[in-house]
Amino acid sequence: MNSATPGVPQVPLLDDDTIAFGEEDNANKQFVHPYIVFFHLIFRSSAIVVYILCGWFSDSFIASFVLVILLLSADFWTVKNISGRLLVGLRWWNYVDDDGKSHWVFESRQNRVNRNESRLFWLGLILCPLIWSGFFLICLFGLKFKWMLLVLIALTLTGSNLYGYVKCNFGAKENLQTATKDFLKQQLLQNASSFMFSQPAPPTTANTGVV
Repeated sequence: MNSATPGVPQVPLLDDDTIAFGEEDNANKQFVHPYIVFFHLIFRSSAIVVYILCGWFSDSFIASFVLVILLLSADFWTVKNISGRLLVGLRWWNYVDDDGKSHWVFESRQNRVNRNESRLFWLGLILCPLIWSGFFLICLFGLKFKWMLLVLIALTLTGSNLYGYVKCNFGAKENLQTATKDFLKQQLLQNASSFMFSQPAPPTTANTGVV
């Protein structure tokens, strides 16, 4: 299933959309894209680990700030452009039309999703913003305002990917449910109208004769 906004320039969601011979059971394998799963998790966790341990290796706030931002940026780009597209068949993106207006597009194609890869993708996608939210509370109550700025940037980047993929996943299901409801309503109206406005068949007259 591939859902997209009408009038939006289409870009192939999956580059390898054609299933090769002998690969029809990819959905039942343990991992189809092991390297993508690895980088999806390593970028997500490395930013958190560096944030926790940066004070042990360096007293420079600027160096720690830049390193965590680089890891967060790599994570944001990887999740948005690679891991979401290949692991769960989802993609969100933005384009500017000829009038200069910005449009957001959410696409879904989940007919070739591996279950194990999907679970790890959503686990990392949801867990990391929760961890950064915990760091935000620690900075807030500890009055660590310079670190709070870094945590807010992390929440913005990780939260943007979370919102985009949740919108892709559940938005596509809502569109499918809406189409199903519209089809059922149309069928009910057609059946009701045919029942109410159908002309009854004329009675048949039997010819009787006297012998």
